Amino acid sequence: MKTRLFSAAAALGIAITGLSVAAAPAASAAPCTDIDVPVARGTGEPGTLGFIVGDPVYQAVQNSLRPRTLSSYRVDYPADLGEPASVQKGNTDLVNHVKAQAAACPQQRFVLVGYSQGANVVDNSIGISSDGAVVGGPIVATIPAELAPRIAAILLFGNPIRALGRQVTGTYQSRTKDYCATGDPICQAGGFNFLAHLSYGNKAADAAAFAAAKV
Repeated sequence: MKTRLFSAAAALGIAITGLSVAAAPAASAAPCTDIDVPVARGTGEPGTLGFIVGDPVYQAVQNSLRPRTLSSYRVDYPADLGEPASVQKGNTDLVNHVKAQAAACPQQRFVLVGYSQGANVVDNSIGISSDGAVVGGPIVATIPAELAPRIAAILLFGNPIRALGRQVTGTYQSRTKDYCATGDPICQAGGFNFLAHLSYGNKAADAAAFAAAKV
């Protein structure tokens, strides 16, 4: 089962990489805005924060939260099927970013966004292991418990742990919106519609409304 899903992930990664969208340089650490939005993109996904999810979701969140000030952060990790430690690198970078921002900006809150492999990155960072999932891995760092109240919302798309029957539970459950499109083989066991995994941009407005209600 995992082999079939990994093959699906590989095919999707190739498809995403083939999109004719120029990748922008990774964002630097964010200033002291009201809300910081770190985004972990999907495998091979082009775009500033991610062409399929990150870019449209961030724009929608900005629109929903005006006049609050927002900043974004592109999680620095390979997002590569061929890199065995890809998720762990993203996990480490996301946690380090949140800790650094929280220390520098005591009033700042966070909306975490993850798509596909990036959802695994977010899962691990909030203490929900993605080990055993497609392009998942063991937890190597978690956001400290004292910072949990500053995580306003978590937006996940095509989350691979869903295919294993797992989901976000505990501290962050009520603050998490976890989208899995019908037939998406990355998050739905037995799913067969590869295009469903590329459809999450149409959830941007709904995700932004959820985040706005939690901030």
